[in-house]
Amino acid sequence: MLKRAIAAITCWLFFTGNAMADESDRILEITGLITDGSVTLDLRAVHDLPITTIETSTVVTDGIHSFTGFLMRDLLEEVQSTGETVTAIALNYYAVDIPITDFYDYDVVVAYEMDGETLTRDGKGPLWIVYPRDDYQALQDIRFDYRWVWQLYQIDIK
Repeated sequence: MLKRAIAAITCWLFFTGNAMADESDRILEITGLITDGSVTLDLRAVHDLPITTIETSTVVTDGIHSFTGFLMRDLLEEVQSTGETVTAIALNYYAVDIPITDFYDYDVVVAYEMDGETLTRDGKGPLWIVYPRDDYQALQDIRFDYRWVWQLYQIDIK
């Protein structure tokens, strides 16, 4: 599905004469060890991925919240990742390396909604890496808390 969305965006850009998508449309850049070398997704392409919702608490919010987005492993499979590590980079340039095994061991969601509300850049959005921390004792270790990247805009696969 993602490949079709990328093809549709590319086709639209070609036929409208735009060399690149409007900067504000782009929300996630994927680089590194993937089939196409690099891919930039807009919100429409992100919404074309299979939708997943988890409920969990976070260390930066009160109570349990519902997070909707896509599984990181679905994205990695869609871009045919061959790496072992994802460097997740936030708008404020916070960056952390995450072992790709995390995304296969746990249902890690890249959320674009919290409690039914779209995540915005003024909050934790447009994208936020969310672990199902309440489902696994191991995920309550502080080492995993550093991997919850909000305002995610780029992942580099190594």
